[in-house]
Amino acid sequence: MHTNSLYQEVILDHNRKPRNYGKLDHANHHAVGHNPLCGDRLDITLQLDNDQINNIAFQGESCAICKASASMMTTAVKGKSRADAETLIHEFRELATGKLDISQPHHLGRLTVFSGIRDLPTRVKCAILPWHTLHAALNSIASASTESTESAPPMADNA
Repeated sequence: MHTNSLYQEVILDHNRKPRNYGKLDHANHHAVGHNPLCGDRLDITLQLDNDQINNIAFQGESCAICKASASMMTTAVKGKSRADAETLIHEFRELATGKLDISQPHHLGRLTVFSGIRDLPTRVKCAILPWHTLHAALNSIASASTESTESAPPMADNA
């Protein structure tokens, strides 16, 4: 299957049936993410115990790319350590901005389906927002925005 059709199919599937959608009642970490350009707004709640993400959920209003990215992100980080999640956050940001060479070893697995997003500059922030918000939640920062560098990992100039 062509990479672009696989990308579209994954986006559609996760948009129609988002995994881990909702809110955790007993979350001990939380952050709200906002992308003013697209209007995406995500609320991420997670249960972090002994530096491991035991449970994670997201909810909010977002475009299909943002929702699919959040859905795949929650699946990828559930059960992972904080350090492993931070590695995925970094690698996903590098992938989305075209800085990650996917022929080199990485930890993204199926998330590489988002590699083509770098060719759609206006959509890069949509895909990265859930990851910024997860980073904020893991570090007890209440909110993240694709427009702010104080509460989120640095954005590439072309993102």
